[in-house]
Amino acid sequence: MNRKYFDRDISKLTSSPFGIFVDQAGYTPDSIKTAVMPFECSEFTVIDEDEKTVFSGKTKLFGYDESSGDTVYSADLSQLTAKGTYRVCADGRTSARFTISDDVYNKVLHDTSKAFYFLRCGCGLDEKYAGAYHHLPCHCDPAVLWEDKSTFIDVKGGWHDAGDYGRYVTAGACACAHLLYAYKLFPKVFDRLKLNIPEKGMPDILSEIKYELEWLIKMQRSDGGVYHKVTTMLHAPFVMPEDDKEQLIIFPVSSMATADFAAAAALAGSIYKNFDTDFADRLINAAEKSVTWLDSNPDFIGFENPEGCNTGGYYEKDDYSNRYWAYAEMYSLTGERKYHDKMKALMSKGFPLTELGYWEIGGLGSLAYILTDRPKDEQLYKQITDAFSGHGEHLKGLSDRCGYGTAMSKEYYGWGSNMLVMKNAMIFAINDLICGDKESKKYARRQLDYLLGTNALGISYVTGTGEYRTNNPHLRPAFADGIDECIPGMVAGGPNGRPADPYAEEVIPKDTPPMKCYADDAASYSLNEITIYWNSPAVFVIAYLSDK
Repeated sequence: MNRKYFDRDISKLTSSPFGIFVDQAGYTPDSIKTAVMPFECSEFTVIDEDEKTVFSGKTKLFGYDESSGDTVYSADLSQLTAKGTYRVCADGRTSARFTISDDVYNKVLHDTSKAFYFLRCGCGLDEKYAGAYHHLPCHCDPAVLWEDKSTFIDVKGGWHDAGDYGRYVTAGACACAHLLYAYKLFPKVFDRLKLNIPEKGMPDILSEIKYELEWLIKMQRSDGGVYHKVTTMLHAPFVMPEDDKEQLIIFPVSSMATADFAAAAALAGSIYKNFDTDFADRLINAAEKSVTWLDSNPDFIGFENPEGCNTGGYYEKDDYSNRYWAYAEMYSLTGERKYHDKMKALMSKGFPLTELGYWEIGGLGSLAYILTDRPKDEQLYKQITDAFSGHGEHLKGLSDRCGYGTAMSKEYYGWGSNMLVMKNAMIFAINDLICGDKESKKYARRQLDYLLGTNALGISYVTGTGEYRTNNPHLRPAFADGIDECIPGMVAGGPNGRPADPYAEEVIPKDTPPMKCYADDAASYSLNEITIYWNSPAVFVIAYLSDK
């Protein structure tokens, strides 16, 4: 792809107009509020919209932060609880605006949740629901089966997975699970969340997830195996989705896709039975069919792109954690002991018990077991909760050693680092809600603060949120629609200390600290792509922090 295609200034790097970094969405009155200054200063003030000083104090020296290369000072704003809009000032520099309010997360929760609607495939987006971002129907023609070119199947629907127009089962199942568990744990948050989407009759977030689940069901073969993905052979150019006319291809069944589908369908079936019994029955029947396939196919069936295909591979080295998740969800759904025994047997394979996807997915199986009302093995339950507690303590240490509060060491800043930040926040949330570690909420909030501006670049990584924010993600419709302001609610991949595309390598100077290896440039997929499973943990975390 020619760089000139993007018509961007390749010398442009992300450079904040603000010298003091805060969560640009803001803070609830009772929360810990921290501003970060990457420069020497001893005092700070907070001003309101009339530029009147409402709070002041002394800064605290954190010291050198390895991931950012900054010597960091911080200002504790926690005693400021009056509702309003403010800026922090120090040494002639200022922060972006931030708000203190009880409902400070409402907009960013709405936007990150509504983002899935804007990624719908197989339909048009009506102006009534999409506003300026409406477009014509896309990818509605039947797809051809890779293994039998005479067979065409209707697989329209679901969400475009990332910056491209591909749809991938393992990624979709993971994103659905994050959202379904968010609903399961914080139903009141979503019961009042209105997304302005066409469907009615249940909470909007469940209607949106249902759109993806309907597509996932279409990807199930008659014997219960599930096709790995549906894409064209090559990534589309940066055109609107309705202008991508290449032949869609359904690629072969994988055991990872089958297990992840079974798990997500079982989890969804248990939730939708309260809203749509017919749909819940379809999900449960589909889940049972896929676990039967897994039982009949015990060996790992991976996936590799065939020669000439460059769309996402979503490769995995084994399927142990995938099967573990599937059996855990089936045990939670049915209470049948055989699923409990199969889940327990897989734990000897040594996969992480707390990873939340997509590459390792065992944490979702663990969450299913922790939350189930079915009889539990006391020793097994303790093993799982101890794993979450231990993971959380490790992450606390990383957060405490970072000047920006991020539970990351420098080598963790890779492709999609913001996904890892949000998954770490999920671990903190689980430890708060399930393991009783109330201190974890503070650490979860730090991770969201990072995402929304308390980072070494002072940028909000969510489109549409904050005074200084990402706006040029690697997302085809956002580039091709010709609208200057990006579709709101998209979580950018974020800093990547190992840039993996020619555009990133061109604009990121060598030896740049990893937390600063980012440019808001649509050309760079390894820095600025979006994906459904980067948005979904963010939705979970924001809902958790919004829950009253």
